[in-house]
Amino acid sequence: MHRLLVCLALPLLASISIPVAAAAQQPRELVFSKTAGYRHSSIPNGIAAIRKLGQENGFAVDATEDAGAFTQKNLARYRAVVFLSTTGDVLNPAQQDVFERYIQAGGGYVGVHSATDTEYDWPWYGRLAGAYFNGHPGNPNVRKGSYRVLDTTHVSTRGLPTRFEREDEFYNFKSIGPTIHVLIEIDEKSYEGGTNGDHHPMSWYHDFDGGRAWYTNMGHTEATYTEPLFLQHLLGGLRYAIGTGTVDFNRARPEENRFTRVVLAEKLDEPIELAVLPDERVLFIERHGYVNLYKASASGGEVRRIATIPVSTKYADSSQAEDGLLGLAADPNFAANGWIYMYYSPAGPDAKNVLARFTMTGDSLDLASKKVLLEIPTQRLQCCHTGGSIAFDALFNLYLSTGDNSNPFASGYAPIDERPGRMPWDAQKSSGNTNDLRGKIIRIHPQPDGTYTIPDGNLFPKGTPKTRAEIYTMGHRNPYRISVDKHSGFLYWGDVGPDASVDSADRGPMGYDEIGQADTISIHALADLAPDQPVRCRITHADGSTVDFECTHTMSAEHIEWFRAGSALNLIRKKFETG
Repeated sequence: MHRLLVCLALPLLASISIPVAAAAQQPRELVFSKTAGYRHSSIPNGIAAIRKLGQENGFAVDATEDAGAFTQKNLARYRAVVFLSTTGDVLNPAQQDVFERYIQAGGGYVGVHSATDTEYDWPWYGRLAGAYFNGHPGNPNVRKGSYRVLDTTHVSTRGLPTRFEREDEFYNFKSIGPTIHVLIEIDEKSYEGGTNGDHHPMSWYHDFDGGRAWYTNMGHTEATYTEPLFLQHLLGGLRYAIGTGTVDFNRARPEENRFTRVVLAEKLDEPIELAVLPDERVLFIERHGYVNLYKASASGGEVRRIATIPVSTKYADSSQAEDGLLGLAADPNFAANGWIYMYYSPAGPDAKNVLARFTMTGDSLDLASKKVLLEIPTQRLQCCHTGGSIAFDALFNLYLSTGDNSNPFASGYAPIDERPGRMPWDAQKSSGNTNDLRGKIIRIHPQPDGTYTIPDGNLFPKGTPKTRAEIYTMGHRNPYRISVDKHSGFLYWGDVGPDASVDSADRGPMGYDEIGQADTISIHALADLAPDQPVRCRITHADGSTVDFECTHTMSAEHIEWFRAGSALNLIRKKFETG
């Protein structure tokens, strides 16, 4: 069979060979073949084959097993780096950082065979390579199988037969990336030991993190590197990785050693959020109501307290609360108007949190300038979950996160308790309530007079009965800090999950702290499982005794479309009503 393949593929190789360019103009590739695990005897054959391809096709090839070659200065010389049958942990953290920046700078990556059996503890590399090794058939490990070419237009598959057979060690894969474009797959019916099913990828490519990545599972045997069909395929992969652009590290993120940590203040009392002002002064708050300003000076800078906001920090039983001064942001036009926004729990008998705007003049905060944009009624009988982070998008819309204001400790799972007198333990009043601003991320547009308007595109159209139009996402437990990508408009938040230690089919998932992203309005179901489906809840008391009860919360089925995403149930661009 190998002789037949040679006859078929030799004309293809000849057809894409080009005259060797002057050495100074040739693109260069670096072949890296360090191994920290199994070492393939075919590595020298692979290096020799790639050198020969370079000589015949106009690119220079260097080879190394020294991870010290992964410096910015050195990698800038190469248009692509080939991981040739590498295994295990081959780069230290500093070298990994340089290679990530190299790809971001427009560099190319080629992975051959066990390049996917490499760097399991480096998730970025797994995404670059496109998958990780997940075993292969044994006894024998090298077998004959039938390949299918899925894309005949790519430079690495153009001219290949649509089906062919060859011998190699066929990897199974895990963590297969959703962005890879599969070029060749193997028919698992043609051999024993495959675990990836009807579409078992063998070669693929994708654009990744500013660069290009191409991988083939072929290459275990020494004989592979004499097969013209494989060499044709590999040459195309090398060509793709080289690309047509240049490697420019100005396009990559700055290297880690360019950052210097400067301690601005120490021994703070629960610092919560900060705002860097246009002139590089830094405003930051502490939960007990302190507003502080850092100002650089020739002697290294100083911190001073410029205001104290009277806040509530205890519950009705005098226990320590999570309330207080919770959020801070500077107006996007701060340089002109001096406006600062804060979200806090005002001291006094009224249980509420407020979003207020203050004016800053020079280094002073004018407390008398306060304009309250929004008041959110709360309960201060029991803990917990306040949220409170503030962020702006590129359109000057203000986002505010709020917690579910519910005690989660009765069950450890989602706090649902419809019994009389159990309001503080029931998040259906807040997170699951479309007519309440707790357990939400809201989006509003502040106005100069201290009021606000509602941007188009929030979860509920203005005027929808039993809803608050300010809601952008809902169903949150405690979205404690948020951020908005001003380029994409995507909203991000960190949410603290339930306290349960194990998953329960009857009661809900275990606790997962999550980083969430919303590129559109959404509902994250904290309290409910499905429309009109009874939910069983269990209260576990300190003495170990339990009380089971039905905590059904009925929703309008025609308004609901459910799907699972990790540990959360999400409801996207649909609405439901609560009484």
